[in-house]
Amino acid sequence: MHSFDSFFEPPFERIAEDLSHRGYAVIDCALPDNMTLQLAQRLLQLIRQDDDSLQAAGIGRGDQHAQNRFVRQDKIRWLEQADEAEKAWLDYMSELRAYLNRRLFLGLFSYESHFAHYQPGAFYKKHLDAFRGQANRVLSTVLYLNNHWQASDGGELLIYNEDNQLIETVIPAYGRLVVFLSEEFPHEVKPAQRDRYSIAGWFRVNTSNNDKVDPPR
Repeated sequence: MHSFDSFFEPPFERIAEDLSHRGYAVIDCALPDNMTLQLAQRLLQLIRQDDDSLQAAGIGRGDQHAQNRFVRQDKIRWLEQADEAEKAWLDYMSELRAYLNRRLFLGLFSYESHFAHYQPGAFYKKHLDAFRGQANRVLSTVLYLNNHWQASDGGELLIYNEDNQLIETVIPAYGRLVVFLSEEFPHEVKPAQRDRYSIAGWFRVNTSNNDKVDPPR
């Protein structure tokens, strides 16, 4: 049973339906208004701090992790349970995880996410979030926190099919949530004319075994 007020019904069933039929979902007003506002305020608060709360993002995992500004130029900070706004988001996604496991039998085990700040001109070139049969990221999510975003501002998320044909252009509008199968859809972030704010995340399955414990990120 979800913990949201009676005036907000989470769009979990629509997400499940879209994932089932086409492998991705684009949902406007996906969160309660106050939750979206608090997340946007939290990210701006972090950016204004002088302690380098957001760090240049890298590519790859573990020993292969490295920064490459020719591939991606965003700055990130992983969300934590200690902050109230961040915890509300993580709790929301935990409920979505439970719903999708019941509805689609995905076996999702955990969720990780980070704030992302793309400065004007920053981009992320076409990539996959997981490689088929090798990774444990099953579903990717992006929540946008950009007030009054116009199409002319750029910064679109472009989603491609397995034949590298463009199938969806997503304007990063405030409160819009995108969910897609991590192994199925190459995607990229185009440069924007203004600062672009979002929360990126991944639902994962558990690939721990007797030899190793699967790392959370």
